[in-house]
Amino acid sequence: MNNKNKNSPQSTSARASASADAFFQNPVDPKIEARAMAAEAIAHVLLWVSEGTTLEQRGLRASIVLRQVRPDLIGGMTLEALGEQAGCTPQTVHKLADDFRQSMGLVS
Repeated sequence: MNNKNKNSPQSTSARASASADAFFQNPVDPKIEARAMAAEAIAHVLLWVSEGTTLEQRGLRASIVLRQVRPDLIGGMTLEALGEQAGCTPQTVHKLADDFRQSMGLVS
């Protein structure tokens, strides 16, 4: 009768070694990795936008994202101009912009 434990330290280290070898032997396709990273970033942005509780708040959040990422797509509007159109104080808009940059890991 074989009484060896399948989770013995020897078999665990052998599995770890095998998975480490597989990591180096099976390179990741850069296009697949880039798509996965882009999808993750887009999902993160959409989740941040969806945190607005009303359609107007979500629109403001989407406009702030555009202002931070591609200001040319909104005619180069300033955060202050976005706030005026949304009926918000400059402080509210700047706070949202700071929150977006922080949640995305961008430097303020």
